[in-house]
Amino acid sequence: MTIPQLLSSLLSKALQAVLADALPEGVTPAVTPSNDLRFGDYQSNIAMVLAKRVGMNPRQLASDLLAHIQCSDFELELAGPGFINFRVNPSFYAARMDALRSDDRLGVALASDPKSIVIDFSAPNVAKPMHVGHIRSTIIGDSLSRLARFMGHTVISDNHIGDWGTQFGMILWGWKNILDEKALASNPIDELLRIYKEVNLRCKDELGMLDTCKAELVELQAGNEENLAIWKQCIEVTKRGLEHIYDQLNIKFDYWLGESAYNDALAPLVDDLIAKGIAKKSNGAICVFSDGYHKPQQDPLLVQKDGEWLPVPAIIRKADGGFLYATTDLATLDYRIDKFKADSIWYVVGIPQEKHFKQIFDVERMRGVEGDFRHVGFGSIMGKDHKPFKTRSGDTVSLQDVIDEAITRAEKVVEEKSPDMPAEEKVAVAQAVGIGAIKFAELSQNRMSDYVFDWDRMLSLSGDTAPYLQNSYVRVRSIFRKAEAAGIQADSAIVLNEAAEIHLARLISRYSEVVPSTLEDCRPNLLASYLYELARAFHSYYEACPVLRSEGVVRSSRLALCELTARVLKQGMGLFGIDMPERM
Repeated sequence: MTIPQLLSSLLSKALQAVLADALPEGVTPAVTPSNDLRFGDYQSNIAMVLAKRVGMNPRQLASDLLAHIQCSDFELELAGPGFINFRVNPSFYAARMDALRSDDRLGVALASDPKSIVIDFSAPNVAKPMHVGHIRSTIIGDSLSRLARFMGHTVISDNHIGDWGTQFGMILWGWKNILDEKALASNPIDELLRIYKEVNLRCKDELGMLDTCKAELVELQAGNEENLAIWKQCIEVTKRGLEHIYDQLNIKFDYWLGESAYNDALAPLVDDLIAKGIAKKSNGAICVFSDGYHKPQQDPLLVQKDGEWLPVPAIIRKADGGFLYATTDLATLDYRIDKFKADSIWYVVGIPQEKHFKQIFDVERMRGVEGDFRHVGFGSIMGKDHKPFKTRSGDTVSLQDVIDEAITRAEKVVEEKSPDMPAEEKVAVAQAVGIGAIKFAELSQNRMSDYVFDWDRMLSLSGDTAPYLQNSYVRVRSIFRKAEAAGIQADSAIVLNEAAEIHLARLISRYSEVVPSTLEDCRPNLLASYLYELARAFHSYYEACPVLRSEGVVRSSRLALCELTARVLKQGMGLFGIDMPERM
């Protein structure tokens, strides 16, 4: 049980004693960490929340609650108009630290109601290289997968690649007519992108070329053996290139079910929607319109224009008979519910697709399909000019180029810091630092906001960065190398006397609170901010409280706090897929 849960339980019992039958049903007092430690470690505003409902003055209600709480582990005080502040006694933190020393999960409880969760993330297109815009979906999605698994949920990660659509008509013609076999063998994705771009230009300049490419696509969709073989080869070479990047990022997928996996389900799905009266024809297309279930302001199938609410239907079949993303996404939802038995399905996709997913989820409601469907949206990555991050020539930045640049820059940092480190170890550390820098720069941001991609800040050894946290871990490990060499062990109970010791223990204990809330809100930046604060607290502790120069019980206790700090940093960063080297 976390400290907020313990305090909430104490408050619930006090409320029952004070209000008895007047206690509103289902009330659970919220207890949150204090932003300002002058007001204690935790606080609750339950008295102010309930006062009006039970006909009492909030300050008097808070006072009555305090009179019914007897606990030697906490000091309680009444503040302001009715806040209840809790100050945790150092002896309680000390006992908690001792308990965590033998706990592999460092206090983080498994989810009480584990779910089967499908997480859809990354989703690049076949025959195109991954670019900087894929960073957010790929890294956020992977971190949520790791967090959910750690919390005890069954996670199915699915890379819903774009492997079907009109671009394949151009690629098929290009493969047959202008393919460079040597270039395909050495760098397949670049060669596929080249032929796509060249054919795309020809379609604009040469009369009849677009129709020729469309005819190739029709042949593919009709099952032409030659076109199917080329299409499959495109997918295979693309996957090889993508897997190289995923391997560097240490990201794995359970499935790579692209758009093509659902192609046979699209026509029956549309027919079913028509038969049930959910979809109807409009200007030749098949559409789903609002059924009036929502208020207009919350209806994704309506838009306000000139003071009037107008329909913006979900189009599931075009007038020419073609299907759209909406059709594929509905079929994908069906598959994930039926085959994966998913309780919850999360789509880690950019904010611009918010309207699309709201429409899809609303159509599912009309169909009577139940489930926890979430669009985990995110903003854009910007350059220092606060415009979309691009190369000097204006091209989209390749994700492989970003990874290579991060590792190259990290190599310079490692060389400057540890020139005598063995060459093989330097390579491994540079990989950990460079990849970690990319991931943490992403995950430390509020996912709903845009952020500026800044190499210098990202790889800095100070501030809210992966190298700073990795360096903090390295500092702890260096203490233990010295302790082991001197035969010193942490073999006695923890005692907390100094303010820096108490604060470090306070933050270590909060790890068990932060991890579940990070997953619940799908906000990795909560955990990132916590880990940064823990590292800062450790550095303050290290300066204020000599570890190896102290003696006896004090030295043993301080070593134990160092060990717990290192374990939390390593496990927490591990939930982001970030390695923590032993030396830097």
